[in-house]
Amino acid sequence: MSERTDLVPIESIERLILAIRGQKVLLDADLARLYGVATKRLNEQVKRNRERFPARFLFQLTADEKSEVVANCDHLKKLRFSPVLPYAFTEHGAIMAATVLNSPRAIQVSIYVVEAFVRLRELLTLNRDLAQKFAELERRIVTHDAQIQAILEAIRQLMTPPEKPRKEIGFHIKEDGFPYRIRRKAARQ
Repeated sequence: MSERTDLVPIESIERLILAIRGQKVLLDADLARLYGVATKRLNEQVKRNRERFPARFLFQLTADEKSEVVANCDHLKKLRFSPVLPYAFTEHGAIMAATVLNSPRAIQVSIYVVEAFVRLRELLTLNRDLAQKFAELERRIVTHDAQIQAILEAIRQLMTPPEKPRKEIGFHIKEDGFPYRIRRKAARQ
């Protein structure tokens, strides 16, 4: 366990993993630093073994992506003046890079890199599950809101007293089946 902390803590690797083009990647400069080699040496080995790095393992950043990464990541400020566009290694590309470097440190650190990617994937899955549960809860609240509104409307209707018909003042007399009203004015005359 002490070896692990002597090499590189997983938490520090997790901070280096970026989301670019919808993928979780490590940039060549960060990966080279983790593996204990120069970025130039890492990229040379990748170029010599290009058949081991398909597009799903490795891609080169565009100038816009490089600018955005440099702007958002403080530890990559020195890339701003580099004329070379950096490479981005996916989880599989990072493992393959360790195999082409073939140094003991690269092989050991590649294990921690994989663990960091796996841990991030688990966190994303957990977040996705929480988001689904939250959306379900929101749907329930919306239906409950409608039901509560209906209950409140029914209570309001029960609270307002029904309109009672007004009783007319006067006498009602029925003659030959027809009701007649005698009003006070008519009765006085």
